[in-house]
Amino acid sequence: MSLIRNRAYWRWSAGVQLARLPASMAPLAFTLLTTATTGSYRLGGVLMAVYVVAETAGAVPVARVLDRAGVSRGLAMLLSLSAGGFVVLATTAAVHAPSGVLLVLVVLPGAASGALAGGFRVLLADTVDDALLPRAVSVDAMILESVLVGGPVLVTLLAAAGPLVPLAAMAAVSALAAVLVPRRTTTRVQVEVSAPCHTSYAAWLCCVFTVGLLLSTIEVAPLPLVERLGAGEAAAPVVIVVLSAAGIGGSALYAWRGKTGDARTFLLGLIAGGLLLAADLGWPGLLVAVAVIGGCTGPLVAMVSVNLQRLLPRSRRAAGFSLSFTVQACGFGLGSLAVGVLPLWLAPLFGVCSALIAAVSLSGRPVRVATEGVEHG
Repeated sequence: MSLIRNRAYWRWSAGVQLARLPASMAPLAFTLLTTATTGSYRLGGVLMAVYVVAETAGAVPVARVLDRAGVSRGLAMLLSLSAGGFVVLATTAAVHAPSGVLLVLVVLPGAASGALAGGFRVLLADTVDDALLPRAVSVDAMILESVLVGGPVLVTLLAAAGPLVPLAAMAAVSALAAVLVPRRTTTRVQVEVSAPCHTSYAAWLCCVFTVGLLLSTIEVAPLPLVERLGAGEAAAPVVIVVLSAAGIGGSALYAWRGKTGDARTFLLGLIAGGLLLAADLGWPGLLVAVAVIGGCTGPLVAMVSVNLQRLLPRSRRAAGFSLSFTVQACGFGLGSLAVGVLPLWLAPLFGVCSALIAAVSLSGRPVRVATEGVEHG
């Protein structure tokens, strides 16, 4: 069956996009909420920081619970808790509760959302055949771009009806995502085989860490990048548009090919793009560097996802995927910090070094990985 005709995949996709939407809405939604109810936009930023910390800290521990208790049932419960948490947060803010209370209440939806990405990624393996998996992951990455852009836009539209409405919408989409969580999955029996194209889990984590480092170098610093060339702030969005367009184009090409490929090819692309970004070669150098980095990140993330599935035992897969998403987020955070404290030309070189380490790691010995024979359950 082709991916386009796979109804189970599109149900899964609808569920995972709805589960992701609250996180993309949260920064602006929290700011609008606290500005309207407490008069402080700064409290919204602190709420978001606490939300992210809870999300990051809870990702792996909560995912381990999913592995033990059952991913489908656990995801539905987490999404329901997240929905309830947003309702309680909005209601409490509406009655002008103290700031400390709001900071405590935001922990629940934050911690509940940490393992969602890993859990949904586990269910994808039961939704599409192994042959379609690279294409499915790439298509999902393309749709994710629209979710990241659409979240703030949706908040802006909903806020016209009141500052509580975006939080209510975040609760509603979380509840709907819980309904769409795939319940019927296949039963797979694991065996251990030798796979010459795979290396260690740490090597793949280094790949996603690299992606986070280099993406943050661009996404956090579009203004200084164009100011370095003598342009004003109006030119900064051009950098983000090129990055997003290249990311969608790279994922689309990878989905069209539908093959796993060699991750080192794209790591070399990231090395070249990072060096070009650091070199400050004018507008042509900046745009080419951003396009190369954007075009390589989507396929590389898809390759990591496919190979982690083959490498991780099913009993620890939700925790393993959640850890990979957390490592990528940590790379993004460290890259953002580098932009803030280091000379602009130096920040991309950390991503270059990380890509080089990942490429060397992927050239190591093959390891034994878990593959699965499918039984219908």
